[in-house]
Amino acid sequence: MVRDALGVGLAVGPTGFAFGVTAVGAGLSIPQTCVLSLLVFTGASQFALVGAIAAGGTPLTAATGAFFLGVRNAFYGLRLSTLLALPRALRPPAAHWVIDETAAVALAQRGRRATRLGFAVTGATLYLLWNLTTLLGAAGASALGDLSAWGLDAAGPAVFLALLAPMLRGTTERCTAGLAVVLGLALLPVLPAGVPVLAAALAAPLVLLCRRHGPGGSRTAGTAGEGDAR
Repeated sequence: MVRDALGVGLAVGPTGFAFGVTAVGAGLSIPQTCVLSLLVFTGASQFALVGAIAAGGTPLTAATGAFFLGVRNAFYGLRLSTLLALPRALRPPAAHWVIDETAAVALAQRGRRATRLGFAVTGATLYLLWNLTTLLGAAGASALGDLSAWGLDAAGPAVFLALLAPMLRGTTERCTAGLAVVLGLALLPVLPAGVPVLAAALAAPLVLLCRRHGPGGSRTAGTAGEGDAR
């Protein structure tokens, strides 16, 4: 288990280098880039923020998109708070480590001790490597020349998609992901930078609404009604 947790941290942590390069390329200073990694510490939101800024979006729009992407961590936290059952003093620092990777490793464990250990090892490894490689990427950005030629801005989203893909097991999840992609791409040319990702979040309620009022949902409701009548 410890080996698996370390493996996740060692595999994902170095992508902070890509974030450091991308952030400096978007116009952030080295201190600003490092503070973002230290205080935000959620890769998808950080990449969304600097990506929107690089595309010409306002700081408010960029921050709003990053915020809504980070909201998912609150839902992880609701589940992990029960499984970890940490002392009150440890909850604030532990909350800072609630991200996709730590949640995935912790939820895969059996037993409280294994869950705590998986969460702690993954969080510590990732936090250390992410911030170290962010600094290295930001400091070395000027030496790389044309940053777009390296394609490093795709590293963060690629990792996020790799983590997301195994979760798309059912039809509902796949439809939601597909609709989100369609909405994001369709609105990209017509909305300001950072707004399409917010609009893509509408995919979840739309799919749930269609599922509830679709033929399958109607049949379920009708069957339930017949059962009640009997």
